[in-house]
Amino acid sequence: MIFDPLYMAILVVALGLSGIVSFIVNARFKAGQKVSIYSGLTGAEIAKAILADAGITDVRVQETHGFLSDHYNPLDKTLNLSKEVFHGRNASAAGVAAHEVGHAIQHAENYFPMWLRSFLVPVANLGSNLGPWLVIIGIVLMGAYSQTLGHNLAVAGVVLFGAATLFTLVTVPVEFDASARAKKILSRLSIVQPGKEYNTVSGVLLAAGLTYVAAAITALMQLLYWAHKAGLLGRRDD
Repeated sequence: MIFDPLYMAILVVALGLSGIVSFIVNARFKAGQKVSIYSGLTGAEIAKAILADAGITDVRVQETHGFLSDHYNPLDKTLNLSKEVFHGRNASAAGVAAHEVGHAIQHAENYFPMWLRSFLVPVANLGSNLGPWLVIIGIVLMGAYSQTLGHNLAVAGVVLFGAATLFTLVTVPVEFDASARAKKILSRLSIVQPGKEYNTVSGVLLAAGLTYVAAAITALMQLLYWAHKAGLLGRRDD
């Protein structure tokens, strides 16, 4: 099954999508770093200003290691910004910092898709790792031991992997909503100016959002593949 042409084709498409999107994200971010913002604020200062505007006082803004490793952690309520964003005074830093604050605002408002994504994390981790193996074991058992047991295991594997796929699908609206919030707040607080600054921020955030779209497409293709192998989409051809 490892050398299944269909699965190899899916891997090639997934790697291609990932590579293209990664290139776009890096190119947009680096281009945005060259666009200074009129307010002159750093990413950290922007994050703190937006948090204060939203009335959120229990989120800590801190620097973290790694390029584009920026994230909001709802467990300890920390806004973690990479060096480039934390200290940056440019459109890329402004966009990413505001985007992460968007997640903090979602958390404070109990935004349902974000709650659902957090709820799915444990089963998604289990499903992405265990799901495919259950399908493979189920297929082996169907051919060598018990049709019923094998089928049930394969279906369980597909369901588990389906939970992981649902996680990637829910992530898409969460990320795009955070970006929409970021652009509105940056504009309303006059942190970025209309025209080149705002357009650059929009381009950076759109590129970042495409990474989650690519991940969702890849997960869907894999889910359909495992469902096919489990015999849920018609007769298996192996």
